[in-house]
Amino acid sequence: MALKKRNKTSAEFSMSSMTDIIFLLLLFFMVASTMSAPNDMRVKLPQSSAKTATKSHIVKVSINTLGEYQVADGGAAPTPIAFDDLAPYLQNVYAQDTTTFVALYADEEVPYREIVKVLDIANENRLKLVIATKPKE
Repeated sequence: MALKKRNKTSAEFSMSSMTDIIFLLLLFFMVASTMSAPNDMRVKLPQSSAKTATKSHIVKVSINTLGEYQVADGGAAPTPIAFDDLAPYLQNVYAQDTTTFVALYADEEVPYREIVKVLDIANENRLKLVIATKPKE
């Protein structure tokens, strides 16, 4: 028996078609990314020239850059308060006078999550909330 000799040819893979596909995908994503709106936008908060005069009861809630809270009931001097005590305090004030407004004074460098926490408290308790802004210069 004679053994047949197989023809040994090396299998070659052409990378040119793969390179074309990768290049087209890269080009597509580069073009598509320029059309999308960026998430990081510099936002300059607006100033307000409107002034509201109200005769209802106002509780001032202040947040400083360190995340410390203070409350001032009516014209009283501000007193420090822990965040966990803020909701019961506001509920108690609202129970005494349903025309109570909460005025939120937050430093412009306070993270939005702190402001949203106070907004959530006001929303859950159906409090009327006003966000204080600085007057136009």
